[in-house]
Amino acid sequence: MPGEGHRSHNEVRGEVYGSVVQAGSVHGGIHIGAPPAAVRQTPWQLPPLVRVVDRSSELAALERHRARAARDGRPALAAVSGLGGVGKTTVALRWLHGLRGRFPAGQLHADLGAQSPDGPEHPGEILARFLRALGIPAQQVPAMLAERTVLYRSLTADRSLVVLLDDAATAAQVRPLLPGGSSVAAVTSRSRLPGLIVDGCYPLHLEPLAPEAALELLSDTLADGRVGDEPEDARTLVALCAGLPLAVRIAGARLAARPGRRIATMVRSLAAEHQRLEALAIDGDHSVRAALDLSYRTLPPPAARLYRLLGLHPGREFDASVASVLLTAEADPARSLDVLHEASLLVDAPGERYRFHDLVRLHAAARAREEESPVERAEAVRRIADHYLASATRAEEIIDPQHRTMARDYGRVPVLVADVGAGPDAALDWLERELPNLMAVVHQARSAGLPTVCWQLADALWPLFLRRKFHDDWCAAHQEGLAAARDLGDTAAECRMLTSGGLGELDAGRAGRALAMFERAAELFLGRGDLLGHARTLNYRGLALRGLGRRDEAAGYFARAAAQLPDHGDSRAGALARLNLADLALTTEQTEQTEQTEAARQTEEAGQTMQTMSAEEAGQTMLAEEAIRHAGAARTTLLDVGDTYNAARAATLLGRAHLAANRPGQAAELLSSALATLRGMSANYETARAVEGLAEVSERRGQTDLARTHYREALDLYASVGRSGYDEAEAVRSRLRRLERGGPDGT
Repeated sequence: MPGEGHRSHNEVRGEVYGSVVQAGSVHGGIHIGAPPAAVRQTPWQLPPLVRVVDRSSELAALERHRARAARDGRPALAAVSGLGGVGKTTVALRWLHGLRGRFPAGQLHADLGAQSPDGPEHPGEILARFLRALGIPAQQVPAMLAERTVLYRSLTADRSLVVLLDDAATAAQVRPLLPGGSSVAAVTSRSRLPGLIVDGCYPLHLEPLAPEAALELLSDTLADGRVGDEPEDARTLVALCAGLPLAVRIAGARLAARPGRRIATMVRSLAAEHQRLEALAIDGDHSVRAALDLSYRTLPPPAARLYRLLGLHPGREFDASVASVLLTAEADPARSLDVLHEASLLVDAPGERYRFHDLVRLHAAARAREEESPVERAEAVRRIADHYLASATRAEEIIDPQHRTMARDYGRVPVLVADVGAGPDAALDWLERELPNLMAVVHQARSAGLPTVCWQLADALWPLFLRRKFHDDWCAAHQEGLAAARDLGDTAAECRMLTSGGLGELDAGRAGRALAMFERAAELFLGRGDLLGHARTLNYRGLALRGLGRRDEAAGYFARAAAQLPDHGDSRAGALARLNLADLALTTEQTEQTEQTEAARQTEEAGQTMQTMSAEEAGQTMLAEEAIRHAGAARTTLLDVGDTYNAARAATLLGRAHLAANRPGQAAELLSSALATLRGMSANYETARAVEGLAEVSERRGQTDLARTHYREALDLYASVGRSGYDEAEAVRSRLRRLERGGPDGT
């Protein structure tokens, strides 16, 4: 031992290579040596490829992103998201395998286990495996996550690697695993992982396959010619699989295992919605339901309940208001929608709306049947139905405040009403946008035990049907509503469905069916002692008789309606009857004028002298004056009661009648006034009639170019209303051809 005051001392001088330890005293069996250097290894860990069908645009987008990153000198990072079974890993593998020649330092792969029953893998464990694969001895792998991350990035800074991080749970799980340098990494997840996008990852969300691509995938899976032999059944099969690659491959695999089975047999097994998920399974291996269950299990309770209840929604698309209806007393519905969207269980639809993939919708409905009681399911269906009924009724009030809205019966108050817009155009647009959902509720309501909702919702759709002419839906809704009213024994509701539905049948060209419905309504009104209701059917029956060509009978019914309705307290309906009398007189005048013109043409072609037709002309003038009298009186009454829409219709008819009486100045003024009102009401058929009238005025004045412009606009408007404007559109086309040939006589 050194003596007192003696201090130990050692020095290291000069250049030193390797490890050095400086110590005052060293005791015991100490062995000092340098740690072994890392052995540089080249891992090739990517799973093998499977065939990719119709993902060329997605692969091209990934490659463009990689090229941009290479030019910028940074890693190329991509996050591939999508529904379970949509092919995320397949696309990522196809992209990364194609890069092997450009990235010779190797490939790393890890399953991050977001859907694992044991929970997601810890990034530290993944990093340890990556470090060992890159040549770090196991005993030299750092213990702490931060140290492993630093070492991993140091090792990848000068290597050109590709990395596949499969089935990620969160952005936080992924961040430590992203390589440095000029490497490429693809992350797959059922979640959209917006946090990674913030970090610079390129987002690629995969949608199901288009029908032709799904058909190609089925053919590839079967590989025995059955797709070519049964093309229609094959198309139906992939449609039932809704383009989900996993579903298509399972269906194909089940068929491949039974070479003698026809594709039609599989189609039949998938046709029933409640059995479809069970049929898309291979025991002990793959299952569409199992794939969706994995996503479902990760949802927080409010989002999981919203998912289940949305499975009861009868339509294909919906907006956020439906979520608010279903989760009124629970967590923030908007947040739950975001969770479902991020988990790829909901898909964005145009107009800030959402939709389910078809198989996801079936899965959500199955979960609702399993986890919600019958009472809870019934309450959710009623809340959805009431929401649409109240919202459609609000739109009806905005569009047509003169319509006699019948009382609505809601199962639960208060009812959430959607924002349907502030004016008639916006409300009509809302009704049109929601029409598939509204019709789905109408069709579902009776079987759901909601017959009152059924007929009342059909009634609320009246202004949409009247103005935008959805004839098939118009008639179907009122047929359902009529059956519901009869189920209830509600005569008032039955009469409304008969009259409104009859007008739909009439507008669709089925005058005989319409007349039968109006006559049945008349019987019911009389049976109830409702003289006003019976008087209203006079007008409707007149319209049907006119449609059947029984013009004199129609005029009699219109005249009776015009006389009786004001006496029973409905001057507005009486004015509409007078409007029908005016229209009948005017069309009679036009028909006679056409017949006279044709007779004159035939006389001239025969070389005979044209005789003066003063008597016929006088008769036509009388009919025009009759139309002016009725239309003028109707317009005055309609303006008095505030019915601007029908007052504008009356102005159009009045203008056309003045034109028939050879007063183009008055006609132009009235038609322009009508047009100014109608353009703001999305009433294309009535707008077309006013524009066509202005075209005739311009033609009469010799303003040929302006006449052509008006005729072309009228033609477009008539075309937009389908069958209702077919005859009028043909007449306009004829006039246009005549003008373009150079003159009123076509010469």
